[in-house]
Amino acid sequence: MTEQIARTEKQLGAILRRARKQARLSQASLGEQTGLRQGTVSRLEAGEPAIQLRTLMEALSALQLELVVRPRSRSSAADLEDLF
Repeated sequence: MTEQIARTEKQLGAILRRARKQARLSQASLGEQTGLRQGTVSRLEAGEPAIQLRTLMEALSALQLELVVRPRSRSSAADLEDLF
């Protein structure tokens, strides 16, 4: 998977959904790997803002992804929306 930028919960959820599908995992099977319920995986992919950081980190780990924090680029949120 190539590097992707997410500035909103929904953008991050879309990235996680694509990574899960690329790994050929269902929401339920990803949940089994992480100890999360399928509904929690669904809420994470939907970009619901009340997801705990630990839940996000467990999903990223199961999908072999990592979170990178860096200075924000000058692209606007509208420019990023075109990617999704």
